[in-house]
Amino acid sequence: MTDAPDITDETPPAAPISALLEAASHAALPVLRGVRDDQLERPTPCAEYDVRALLNHLFHVVVAFRSLAAKKDADFSHTPDRLGAYGARWPDRFAEEAARLAEAWAAPGAEEGLSGGMQLPARTVGAMVLLDLTVHTWDVARATGQAYAPAAECLPELRALVARMAPTARKMNVFAEPVPVPPGASDLDVLLAETGRDPHWAG
Repeated sequence: MTDAPDITDETPPAAPISALLEAASHAALPVLRGVRDDQLERPTPCAEYDVRALLNHLFHVVVAFRSLAAKKDADFSHTPDRLGAYGARWPDRFAEEAARLAEAWAAPGAEEGLSGGMQLPARTVGAMVLLDLTVHTWDVARATGQAYAPAAECLPELRALVARMAPTARKMNVFAEPVPVPPGASDLDVLLAETGRDPHWAG
């Protein structure tokens, strides 16, 4: 009689990217809905963006990565002014686009193979938009004086992504050099620091 296999050390299956995107969107929307018109010109932790430009960038990423989920190319050469186009309804439109993003990544085969013109593993590409949604929401929250609690289930995926991608991202000037954090720093603070952000940025 053989012993029963010990399954206690098995790694649990990774959550679908679509579920993580849905969780990240739910965490982001209260922050985005809390942005006032008089805050749109404020600087953000992304030095090249004010709040308006960063929101338009995040909007564009959420829309474009739907195409990548379908193994199509996406155009990042121009960022439309969706805040200008949608006016006061832009938070509702963002919520709609974020829901469509999660649906796109839930489609059969979305996480398999290579994704679009990036020619990267599809799950890595899905994690990239998850990173933007999480980190840029923090950027907006810091710029507008709001609290932000990211979806905790997303952080392990994002830490693993940044560990893999950071050297290349720094060479491409997508990430700055990592920022030191004290022992015991939160998972979010460590993630932010690894992307070159100061977790205590105050404008």
